Amino acid sequence: MIPPTPVVFIHGFIGTFDVRGWHGPHLCPSLLGYGAHRATPPDAISLAAQVAHVRQTVEMHFGMQPVDVVGHSVGGAIAMLFAHAHPERVRRIVNVEGNFTLDDAFWSASVGRMTPGEADAMLDGLRAAPLDWLRGAIDHPTPGQLDDARRWLAHQPASTLRAMGHSVVDTTGDAGYLPALAQVFERHPVWLIAGERSRAGWHVPAFALARCAGFDTIAGCGHLIAAERPDAFRAAVARIVCKPSA
Repeated sequence: MIPPTPVVFIHGFIGTFDVRGWHGPHLCPSLLGYGAHRATPPDAISLAAQVAHVRQTVEMHFGMQPVDVVGHSVGGAIAMLFAHAHPERVRRIVNVEGNFTLDDAFWSASVGRMTPGEADAMLDGLRAAPLDWLRGAIDHPTPGQLDDARRWLAHQPASTLRAMGHSVVDTTGDAGYLPALAQVFERHPVWLIAGERSRAGWHVPAFALARCAGFDTIAGCGHLIAAERPDAFRAAVARIVCKPSA
């Protein structure tokens, strides 16, 4: 079934959000500081700036038509903030292990604390040994997944990761962040998706568990769900966005 509403896939802290074989109108935009926007100055990169960037990109492609938003990791936080800032632009949300608390920001927070030189050295080290990095999330990576890892690591400079790390901490640590997310749950249907291995480490608040429209756990994978179990992930998202509206 072709989803009736455009779907916007928002990538996380590093790399892209690949949902291969998706049918129907959709976008997988690069955020500020990534891909075609990698030259964005670090001081212009924040979660709030990403929300504005997503709004502009969505309007460019789909006008004022409401969209479904699927966000992974930090992209899950951006998806929720986009729905909070522009509720009329969003029909439903799929939050894929998105950041709810500072406990979900362990890597981005550590990168945000690095000096420019430390961040450059960190990313250079990952690029030199992408298989070692990938094995931290996937036990037995395939050659295709290794190619993806190389592409993800090349998708942004270290300066982008530092800026995003700072903003993730500032935004998710703010006292108003969880109340804003609670408002999104009140206004929109929000589905949660987690990987079987990473679910225990996702700090989902009680209100989100109580108010979510559904919670899918994808078996046999961790945080990199779309890379490790692409068919199962795509099927789960398609089932959600193809549901009739209440």
